[in-house]
Amino acid sequence: MKVINQAKSTHQKRPTQTMEERLNTLRAGVLGSNDGILTVVGVLFSVAVATTNQFTIFIAGLADLLACAFSMASGEYASVSTQKDTEKAVVAQEARLLKTNYDDEFKVVVDHYTARGVTPTTATQIAQSLMAKKPLDTLVSIKYDLQLGHYMNPWNAAFSSLFAASAGGVFPLAAMTLAPVAYQWPATILAVCFSVALTGFTSAKLGNGSVKTAMIRNVVIGILTMIIHYSIGLLL
Repeated sequence: MKVINQAKSTHQKRPTQTMEERLNTLRAGVLGSNDGILTVVGVLFSVAVATTNQFTIFIAGLADLLACAFSMASGEYASVSTQKDTEKAVVAQEARLLKTNYDDEFKVVVDHYTARGVTPTTATQIAQSLMAKKPLDTLVSIKYDLQLGHYMNPWNAAFSSLFAASAGGVFPLAAMTLAPVAYQWPATILAVCFSVALTGFTSAKLGNGSVKTAMIRNVVIGILTMIIHYSIGLLL
């Protein structure tokens, strides 16, 4: 009963989002933005090669932008919901084990600290203190690197992806349909290169990766996407 009450209390008094939760929302946004840019420019290039009718090009790009945004949002919602369900299942399992197999769970905590160089006596004392105060918190943290009451929010990821995909797709759509006809192709190419470089920069910063590599990779992918869809448009 104590363990169940602890879980309920933690859920009701949920603290501010953890860094992992915020990064998950940002990750969904970065991926959504990149997909929005590339899918929209792909359709724009295919259609613009086949027809010079600006209204047709605009409608095709807008339809793809909306489809991409909602597709990304639903995909993120489904993916993060599955992760959240798994995290909740793990917590429920540990709550059962605390009631049915407490000694083994206690040993897990002791072994965790002895593996990090703490003497068995001190490790036992630490385990006794932690298990007396917050047993469920301790176990889900040690065994699964989770914080009790902190679950990934599928709605945050979905809305982040929806907004970012829409915003990303606006770059090539605006460049292709608002720029003068004589400059719409170079304007779109520049808009795509700039926007995918920006998403590459953001993703590298979030993941502590190489900014230069991420930006170059994204620009190359963007250029290849435009070449492929331009070629497809020539066949129509």
